[in-house]
Amino acid sequence: MKPLDYGRLGPSEPGGSSRSLDPPEHTTSNPSRKRKVILLSLLSVVLIIASAVSATLLIGLRTRASGHPSPVVARKPTKAISKTCSKTRFPTLCVNSLLDFPGSETASEKDLVHISFNMTLQQHFSKALYLSSGISYLQMDTRVRSAYEDCLELLDDSVDALSRSLSIVAPSMDGNTAGQVQAVGSTEDVVTWLSAALTNQDTCTEGFTDLSGAVKDQMSDKLRDLSELVSNCLAIFSATDSDDFFGVPIQNRRRLMDAEISEENADDLPSWLGRKERRLLNMPVSAIQADIIVSKDGNGTYKTITEAIKKAPEYNNRRTIIYVRAGRYEENNLKVGRKKRNLMFIGDGRGKTVISGSKSVYDNVTTFHTASFAATGAGFIARDMTFENSAGPSKHQAVALRVGADHAVVYRCNVIGYQDTLYVHSNRQFYRECGIYGTVDFIFGNAAVVFQNCSIYARKPMALQKNTITAQNRKDLTKIQAYLSMPVSSMPRQSSRRPMVASPYLGRPWKLYSRTVYMLTYMGDHIHPRGWLEWNATFALDTLYYGEYMNFGPGGAVGQRVKWPGYRVITSTTEASKFTVAEFIYGSSWLPSTGVAFLAGLSV
Repeated sequence: MKPLDYGRLGPSEPGGSSRSLDPPEHTTSNPSRKRKVILLSLLSVVLIIASAVSATLLIGLRTRASGHPSPVVARKPTKAISKTCSKTRFPTLCVNSLLDFPGSETASEKDLVHISFNMTLQQHFSKALYLSSGISYLQMDTRVRSAYEDCLELLDDSVDALSRSLSIVAPSMDGNTAGQVQAVGSTEDVVTWLSAALTNQDTCTEGFTDLSGAVKDQMSDKLRDLSELVSNCLAIFSATDSDDFFGVPIQNRRRLMDAEISEENADDLPSWLGRKERRLLNMPVSAIQADIIVSKDGNGTYKTITEAIKKAPEYNNRRTIIYVRAGRYEENNLKVGRKKRNLMFIGDGRGKTVISGSKSVYDNVTTFHTASFAATGAGFIARDMTFENSAGPSKHQAVALRVGADHAVVYRCNVIGYQDTLYVHSNRQFYRECGIYGTVDFIFGNAAVVFQNCSIYARKPMALQKNTITAQNRKDLTKIQAYLSMPVSSMPRQSSRRPMVASPYLGRPWKLYSRTVYMLTYMGDHIHPRGWLEWNATFALDTLYYGEYMNFGPGGAVGQRVKWPGYRVITSTTEASKFTVAEFIYGSSWLPSTGVAFLAGLSV
């Protein structure tokens, strides 16, 4: 039985499900926009199917359309299918979906790994994207349209994540064994991308919470079983011991963790970043040659950040530098989409270059839709700027910065808001020397993220609200990367100059397998002695993982901390090391290329 999911708006939060909003405004869909969405979706499906054909050839399969798997096992599975599906959370769905895919009944366990990916991508996700795009013409009010558009974007991202995963597990062949093109990737990459796809589906589903009507019903039907299928792929892949699928090597980058950091990185630089990025992150702005300059006074390439993002190249493997000069840029809902890879935004400093928005859930949109700035393009970097949502505490969920980009770095930036300030949605992220301000759940999401040398400011919430710093939403036990880790952060003392709440909590469990770790962190005397807050009675208290390791300061004492089964004071360096940059986000393999300083291990 699936675990019960609790929404993020509980009775203790005035913005909860009992909150009433003004009647939503009805809008008519734009026909040209509809055609564009459908055309893009059709193109995506064609490209995905084309990329998957080579994987199918590996075992001589030919694809065919399939309906939804039946709720019971329709026919007897092979020994290989039974053994493979026994590793999953949804074995009946696993068996039926594999039996429905041609050639699976003669496949080995090793074959079934990439068959499960292929089947999930071709027969389910690409089909769901195509069918979902086809209902854009339906009449939708503002709130429903917001949830629907979220789902289309998230589905598209998931198709891309599954396609990239499949290209590593079963890369393309040109028809000759000798001419095989080998995809270079890691087991961590595959797990990260599958976890992101799972998070995407969860976010999509949550967008329709408390809604009803034809659009929700149709989307529910079209998205049926997608999360369970990805969960099964993740479990099957994670349970495989071999680094070699069907003769295709997969580089396991954990082997690089112990590699020596070069002298250039000796002062704590991260490693998923190259030499050029290392220099860029520490180089004076005056010495940087930007590809695009944004200036409100017209003395740059463009006056707006919107124009700069639009003109940046797509699918670019080289770094594109966008320099945003000092000024306040109020362009609601700026977005670096997944096609805009390797964009680096450089400002004139925190408080000088300010990207601000004011959207909130009170505008009848989803929390996902409220972000002042959002980034999903891999390799996203931001330096020396402020991201802000100015909606205010009374507007409840209002995101300042949302990041779902893999290998993202945010360096020397401020992220300012109240409830839900920073949405670390998915994939691998690193924050260094940042200031993060908020009230309720103001760092939330399901990314594998590390905060290092950051200052976290708990602002004063509204009456009856409890201040919670984190809300991590790991929902699936097989998502082995979905943690929220915060080593080497600073929790400033309460100051008369800052409107801070008396007793903020370190976090609370948004989902069943929530995981958050604080390590080597200074905690001021304003931190609540219990440390952690329940979400809803006893929900997740025995399945979560909340850890503290060698924290200090008046708020770091653990004597009065909660006694939950899932809470632990970490005393083992071996256990603590699992949450360092090198091991937790595999930073020694990609962070150095960005140029931002980082601490790979536990040393301070």
